[in-house]
Amino acid sequence: MDSPAQSWHLQDGVTYLNHGSFGPSPEPVLAARWEWIDRLESEPMDFLVRQLAGHLDAATDRLGKFVGCSGDNLIFVPNATAGMNIAATNIPLSEGDEVLLTDHEYGAVVRIWGQACQQAGAKTVLARLPLPLTNRGDVVEAVFERVTPRTKVIVISHVTSQTAVCLPVQEVCERAREQGITTVVDGPHAVAMSCERIDTIPCDFYAASCHKWLSAPLGTGFLYVRSRHKQGLKPTMWSWGKSLTGAAPSWKDEFHWPGTFDPTGYLSVPAAIDFLESFGVQKFRDVTHGLAQQARAKLQTYGDGSTLSADSPDWYGSMVSVPFPDETEQATFPGDMHPLQAWLWEKHRIEVPIIRWKEQTLLRVSCHLYTEPEHLDQLFTALDEWVNIDQ
Repeated sequence: MDSPAQSWHLQDGVTYLNHGSFGPSPEPVLAARWEWIDRLESEPMDFLVRQLAGHLDAATDRLGKFVGCSGDNLIFVPNATAGMNIAATNIPLSEGDEVLLTDHEYGAVVRIWGQACQQAGAKTVLARLPLPLTNRGDVVEAVFERVTPRTKVIVISHVTSQTAVCLPVQEVCERAREQGITTVVDGPHAVAMSCERIDTIPCDFYAASCHKWLSAPLGTGFLYVRSRHKQGLKPTMWSWGKSLTGAAPSWKDEFHWPGTFDPTGYLSVPAAIDFLESFGVQKFRDVTHGLAQQARAKLQTYGDGSTLSADSPDWYGSMVSVPFPDETEQATFPGDMHPLQAWLWEKHRIEVPIIRWKEQTLLRVSCHLYTEPEHLDQLFTALDEWVNIDQ
């Protein structure tokens, strides 16, 4: 592959540094989806009733090889949020139980488990991680300092959303398993960005999105379910609960036929894998981390030089968040835009999220194969202008 950037057709004049929120797909993935749409629309009855189950099995097998697990342990879901809801629905909680999360967890995930706990009379507990993150053991200890005999579930991000740091999920899950604690990994940013295989992480559930760093079509994700949890797993929306083909029952039946839907995004996931592998997965990681590292180094100069983690691919990958000097409190994510984020879009057509996290304002830069150094320079030039306006 000579120039992968040419495979994306981004809007002219837009500097897109927000792949971590909504990752656009390259042309080969879009073309693959159109082929699937043509096949579906040419004979929907034959495609949905006779063919679909086999196509979904083939796609989950391909995805399983890529993420490092058996395809029989995967189901397709629209996104990591949908997968997390399935996990929360199926893990029984009792009055007095505790669900432990970290203070870096995505707000929607905190809300999902808050709702589950409220219904059961349980409660959520937050583990505060030490900053900057420099030692994996310290992170693990910070999590388990909050474990009590009432801890039923640990929910932890593989790569966090707001702070964009990689957490030691393998070590956390190993220790939790020794203590009989169920683990759920929130992994939408780790697919393609991380080199860890799911089969090396002894988690019970792993919820992820394929439309981020893998650049599969929007609305594609998966839920990994450890074998002992598959039997009797309940969906969040009921349908027939069996394959339309008349095949032998499978635990996937409750999830892979939710009623009439468009499966072409899921079936295009293998094309996204093929595209990334044609460039080289490790090469992708190296190139995009290098760009994120450049962004981090420059962004540090706007403030006091503080960072959220050590400068290493062990702690961040293709996306990095850096504290930015700003006291504006209006910065919910992904709600109302921070004034700087709105200004960057309105004045310079730069898409980059500004996040208010705890008492800090974070600027998060995502880098993919269409990102060029000059895109970062455009951001820095605009930030220079903003800082001078602010003075």
